[in-house]
Amino acid sequence: MKSFIKTLFFTLITLSIFSATSQNTNKKLFNKIDSYLDASAKNGFSGVVLVAKKGEVILSKGYGWADRKNKIPNSPATVFNIGSVTKQFTASAILKLVEQGKMKTSDKLSLYFPQIPLDKTDITIHQLLTHTSGISNKTGGFRYNEASKEQFLKEFFESELHFKPGTTYQYANANYIMLTAILELVSGQTYNVFLQKNLFEPAQMKTTGYKSINFNTELLAHGYYYNRDDEKWTDWGTTQQHLLYNNNYWYSIGKGDIHSSIEDLYKWHVALQNNVVLTSKTREIQETPYVAENDKMTSYYGYGWAISKSHNDAKIVAHNGSNGLYFADFVRFVDDDVVVIYITNAFLGPESENVAREIGKMVFDTNYNATPISRNIYELIHDFMKTNPSANADKLPNYLNKELKDEFNDPAILNRLGYSRLKKEDQPDWALALFKLNVKLFPEDGNLWDSLGEAYLTYNQKEDAIKSYSKAVELGSEGSKETLQELLKEDE
Repeated sequence: MKSFIKTLFFTLITLSIFSATSQNTNKKLFNKIDSYLDASAKNGFSGVVLVAKKGEVILSKGYGWADRKNKIPNSPATVFNIGSVTKQFTASAILKLVEQGKMKTSDKLSLYFPQIPLDKTDITIHQLLTHTSGISNKTGGFRYNEASKEQFLKEFFESELHFKPGTTYQYANANYIMLTAILELVSGQTYNVFLQKNLFEPAQMKTTGYKSINFNTELLAHGYYYNRDDEKWTDWGTTQQHLLYNNNYWYSIGKGDIHSSIEDLYKWHVALQNNVVLTSKTREIQETPYVAENDKMTSYYGYGWAISKSHNDAKIVAHNGSNGLYFADFVRFVDDDVVVIYITNAFLGPESENVAREIGKMVFDTNYNATPISRNIYELIHDFMKTNPSANADKLPNYLNKELKDEFNDPAILNRLGYSRLKKEDQPDWALALFKLNVKLFPEDGNLWDSLGEAYLTYNQKEDAIKSYSKAVELGSEGSKETLQELLKEDE
């Protein structure tokens, strides 16, 4: 008896030490991630992040504003547009119908659309799910333009395939819009109703859906973008203001524009883990790496998920998405039982796409420290222009390298800003200075010399314009030839 009590005592002590160590480790990880995001928020980052490990939520927090005008901060309950993270829900809905015995992934489109054109007859559900149908990534219009289901189907059927179905991977939103049309045909329900009843309600997700809102609208995050022409951040509003509640938005449905919160997305993750919505066999089918997404074969596409391996060869199941303003990333390190969910409503630049992966590095490497997201590059340049005369343009690259903590190497940035300023400046100033700086930084780009020539012409500096256009033609800018010839004729 004494031996048992002694063993129990030491067991409890060991568990207590282990628990304390685990709590201390998680606290350190929280502080590291939170510091990275706080520093990013000082540079304009706005969004939400949830990190969980082995069933314990380590961080669930909002940064910046959901609504700047009304001073409503982002929080774990804030609802965002999740972009193409939507595709996993569309794929799960299709697989739910498969579980119900109402369809198969091997079904061909001709089963659902008897009058389908011959070249698309044998496209299968599997090929739509894996983006191997051959359909162009340009099929379908702008997401917030009105289009009926019939209009989309007509465009899909009349479009030219880019390759034979089943032979090549090409990510195309039209695949998932078509899956939605089939889902509604097979289920007899609208996309929104089917997902609510079969996915979101079983997972206890209260603020997730396509267009439908039955919660406080103050939870909706506004999307913000930096307007290059106005030189300020602009409120785009919410998705629901651009996506009206009717059945005429078939360029949007199924492939993107579901709204959700990190709280709800974590509930979805738990529901998948616990086979609440789909069986373990179905989840395995969904997370199978069917087709390589790139030539290096480092990532594969499953059904609404991208599958890859971590540095230690552990499985990662993830998907990101964006509508150009919001950006979402849902990364599940399934072998390590870690999930990182991230959404932003103010896209600062390419670094905004790497937040979830940077956090993942911090989770698995205690020595890794992520560099905070830099301010929007257009905002940085405008700030420099406000505090410097155009004669100081040559100092701009060093300023950007310091602020971005990386070498500035994108010629399109200065070109866009040059044209933006050209509309505003009657006399040579920053517009001309930006174009001149750009050709100095990237002297082998004929398009930039063409832009500089256009700026010189705007300010009636014909001789310099001819030199610039001549350089553009020398570097292969075909569009510059006609303008150059006209200028030379004028001098004859």
